[in-house]
Amino acid sequence: MNETAMRARAVIDLAAVRANVRALRKRAPGAQLMAVVKSDAYGHGAVRCGRAAREAGAPWLGAALPEEALALRAAGDTGRLLCWLWTPGGPWGRAIEQDVDVSVSGMWALREVVAAARGVGRAARVHLKIDTGLGRNGCAPEEWTELTAAARAAEAEGVLTVAGVWSHFACADEPGHPSIAAQLAQFHRALAVGEAAGLRPEVRHLANTPALLTLPEAHFDLVRTGIGVYGVSPSPELGTPEDFGLRPAMTLEASLASVKRVPAGHGVSYGHHYTTPGETTLALVPLGYADGVPRHASGAGPVLVAGKWRTVAGRIAMDQFVVDLGGDRAEAGAPAVLFGPGDRGEPSAEDWARAAGTIGYEIVTRIGKRVPRVYVDSEVPAQAGDRSEGDTALTGGVA
Repeated sequence: MNETAMRARAVIDLAAVRANVRALRKRAPGAQLMAVVKSDAYGHGAVRCGRAAREAGAPWLGAALPEEALALRAAGDTGRLLCWLWTPGGPWGRAIEQDVDVSVSGMWALREVVAAARGVGRAARVHLKIDTGLGRNGCAPEEWTELTAAARAAEAEGVLTVAGVWSHFACADEPGHPSIAAQLAQFHRALAVGEAAGLRPEVRHLANTPALLTLPEAHFDLVRTGIGVYGVSPSPELGTPEDFGLRPAMTLEASLASVKRVPAGHGVSYGHHYTTPGETTLALVPLGYADGVPRHASGAGPVLVAGKWRTVAGRIAMDQFVVDLGGDRAEAGAPAVLFGPGDRGEPSAEDWARAAGTIGYEIVTRIGKRVPRVYVDSEVPAQAGDRSEGDTALTGGVA
């Protein structure tokens, strides 16, 4: 192990990714599944996790940015792949040439797609997005008739295929929220308008992870699951990962950089927001907010050190933070586990989310590039190369 890897690492269990995909597929047996690998697979590594999801039977991958989708193609992925967050002047032509499905939310995007498809001499695969109530991207309902008619005309010309019609929930993680029924109804109206225009999309999709878990009426032809693939619950109110048969795939751990005895009244970290109540042992964890450990969890973040949960003592700094071991002993180099699946009694990403006043999504996604990803596969014996970042080719096949 090199010196950087000894400081800290995020261990990613690819077997957990595959098991999560299989568990999620069982909850939507009538729909295809898209594994969302945006933001480097929520911090887990898009290439390796994308391949694991394919192996577990996910025929689709999803990316937010065109650069993310094109990087997957460069790594060898050949399966169905959707990219949805476009801005004017984006690399439409390269995406079309690489067989990336693209999302269109308005007439400006449709015009750019049509021009790009003509330029590269290849039909684009387009998913039309309707804003059913989230208020972010997506075509406004009053402009939907125009967009669907124009898309059908372009389809008749042969410059594109409308492969999908889709939208996104605002409050699927809040069962019973009135917006859920309203969005479902709006989506059905949008589908009817598209059908009247002559569109026959391959897939209609609305459900994200919480909708996949709780709203079978929203599954349609395809479900998009992001955080569930990585074994994090979309909402504590819905249940724990175990409640859904999911297993967290990431374990964040570090080696203690320093262990020392200090007297009572000793200030700890910037601002001395923590002072030792008595003579004690302080341990230094070499991770900080530059690595993605949230500074908002100062004084509250949980860490497993020397067999017990500890709490961050004082402020989390850019590269390090301190825990108070009390009367317990540890040595420099001993492990500190910030979060993981719980096999060793360690905290979870959700525990850190509560400490920082955020959500589990953010905790895993924000772990930065200074922390190397170490890949393991608990389903097979360790092999040479399992610890690499993952530069082997993806396949488009489905296990």
